[in-house]
Amino acid sequence: MIAKFLTFLSISTFLTLTSHGQGKLEFKKDTHEFGVVTEGTQATYDFEFTNTGNAPVVISNVAASCGCTTPFWTKEPVLPGKKGKVTASYNSMGRPGVFHKTVTVTSNGQNAMLVLTIKGTVQSKSEAPVTPEQLDKAAVLKLDKTAHNFGKIEKNRSVTHNFTVINTGKSDLQLQTVQSGCNCVSFKISQPAVKPGEKATLELRYTPLAMGQQNETVTILSNDLRNPSTSVVLQANIVESLTSQSMLKEQKPAVPFK
Repeated sequence: MIAKFLTFLSISTFLTLTSHGQGKLEFKKDTHEFGVVTEGTQATYDFEFTNTGNAPVVISNVAASCGCTTPFWTKEPVLPGKKGKVTASYNSMGRPGVFHKTVTVTSNGQNAMLVLTIKGTVQSKSEAPVTPEQLDKAAVLKLDKTAHNFGKIEKNRSVTHNFTVINTGKSDLQLQTVQSGCNCVSFKISQPAVKPGEKATLELRYTPLAMGQQNETVTILSNDLRNPSTSVVLQANIVESLTSQSMLKEQKPAVPFK
C-alpha cells in the first residue's frame, strides 16, 4: 500500500508541475553589432536561444521595426533544454549611414515578449575599398572614340551618334546612366549587359539648347570598378535655322556686269 501511495503521489506531483509549467526563452545575447557593412550587403545574424523552462515554448510571431529587416524563426515547439533561433536580416541596399533596428519576439513563454536589436553602419559603395581580387574580376569599359563633332545643327533639333562600347574585363559590363551639364543628352544601349570580350552600340541623342559653338562633356556611369565614370565630348555649332541661312544665301543680290 505504501509503495502504491508513493507512486500515486509522484504521478500527481508530476502532473501538477506539468499543468503549471511554463517555458522560458533565454537568448545568448539580445543585441548584435554588425560594425561596418558595404551597401548592398544582406546583413544577417542568428539570435540563438535555449528553453530554460519546464514546458515547451512556441514562438507565435516575430515583428520587425521596419520593412528593411526580415525576421525568420524556429516555428516548431521548443522542448525544455532544447535550442532554437531567431534570424534577423537587414537589407542595406540604398541605405547608407547608421542603422538601429529591433525585432519583437512573441511567445507562450514566461517572458512572453522580448526585443532583439541589430545595429551597424552602412558604407556607401562609392566609399567602400576595392580589393585587388575584385579589380581582377571586374568589367572594363572601352570606347572606340571619345569625341564627335556634329558640325552645324539647328537649336532644339535632336541629332544622334553611335559609339562602340567594348568590354575588355572579366565580368558583364552594365551602363547605369549618362550625365551632362546641359541635361540635353539621353542614351540608349543595344544590350543591357555586355559580356566579356563583346561589343555593344551606345546611342547618344543630343538636343542642343544654346546657340553658338558648343562642347558638351557627357559622363557615362558603369560598373567598371577602375573607371566608374568615362567621358566623351559632343561638339557642334548651333544655329537658329539652317533653312533661313540657306535662303539668305540665295537672296543675295546679283553683282551687275560692268
